Amino acid sequence: PIDSRLVERWYSTGIYPVIQHAMTPVSNLFPFAVLDVLAVGALCAALFALVRSLLHGRRKKTWKPLMVTLASLITSGAVVYLAFLALWGLNYRRIPMADRLVLDRDQASSQAILELGRMSVAQLNLLHQSAHAEGWRTSPWRERTMENAYASVLLRLSDAAPAVPGRLKASLLGPYFRWATVDGMMNPFGLEAIANPDLLPFEKPFVAAYEWAHLAGYADESEASFVGFLTCIRAAAPAAYSGWLFLYWQINSEVGAAERQHLASTLRDGPRQDVAAIGERVRGGQIPLVRDAGWRVYDQYLKANRVEEGVRSYGL
Repeated sequence: PIDSRLVERWYSTGIYPVIQHAMTPVSNLFPFAVLDVLAVGALCAALFALVRSLLHGRRKKTWKPLMVTLASLITSGAVVYLAFLALWGLNYRRIPMADRLVLDRDQASSQAILELGRMSVAQLNLLHQSAHAEGWRTSPWRERTMENAYASVLLRLSDAAPAVPGRLKASLLGPYFRWATVDGMMNPFGLEAIANPDLLPFEKPFVAAYEWAHLAGYADESEASFVGFLTCIRAAAPAAYSGWLFLYWQINSEVGAAERQHLASTLRDGPRQDVAAIGERVRGGQIPLVRDAGWRVYDQYLKANRVEEGVRSYGL
């Protein structure tokens, strides 16, 4: 364990912003995911080392070369983990946002959550026409209003210099994202944003802002959602609409069946069609076995990085 105050002061708002400002602009230059290159390269190197050691051991009639190679691969894995911590992973150990912000400490009541759901419905009904009229013609990282909103939100939340937004990229992991119902991820070894290729246009602004929050050092999933939501609602109508869509889905996972039915009944036809389209996208691509296994593994990953709630932290 490392003192969270030290991590916050010296890493999350000190060293890490320097790393991010150096790496993300470079990764933005490439239209492909740097993660793909690193993953394929590492896999090929590991397979080459294993095959070579097996052939050498066969000639010598001994298992020693294979054992040495396996030990080297384990050591390499430890080095990769240390690199993960140095490049981004220590952000899991910073002071929680709830301890840094002035908040109403009263427990959120079911009525307050439902009222927030009603607010999201009202905003979706209000913004739908203007958001669709303006459209989602450009990538979020090229939208000036999104970039300005992102910088404004970050300046309100910490003393660190605003992070550099990331280009939303496709990846060889696209099929897995589809099968496991994952909308995107942030590559901690290239500090780049990667998205599910099946995302609908009105989903992309929030997913981009969410991954940008990770790029800004907000490793906790709920904090990244919070930063992404604030970014979207401070931007132009298409991004704001995307942010309220996210909140609508989040509220639906927090309330009961009767409340969900009530919220759905107050949606106008346009937002209702968009919500249905997202549901159809998710259901049409998922493979339950892959989805369940993937989220179980990710739950253990989060808990290993001191996120006690695991995947339940998304809604906090």
